[in-house]
Amino acid sequence: MQTRNPIMDDISRVMQGAAGMAQAANDEAKALFRSGVERMIADMDLVKREEFEAIKTLARSALEKAEALELRIAELEAKLGGGETADRRP
Repeated sequence: MQTRNPIMDDISRVMQGAAGMAQAANDEAKALFRSGVERMIADMDLVKREEFEAIKTLARSALEKAEALELRIAELEAKLGGGETADRRP
């Protein structure tokens, strides 16, 4: 037959409390570190990944449109006079 040992119960409660406090300290340290890093990034005026990807997409689109326009201009110049532009001077 087992009996409850009050000393072991006390040690168990102390250990559970210590583990809870350690977890809380760990969570608080992570939150503090994260806020420090976020503040540092804000001070450095860095862009967020989402903003970078949006600008990258816009730049890619603009480049594709510019290339399409260059091809169109080359086609029109070829139709006008064998590749010479109208305002070309000797």
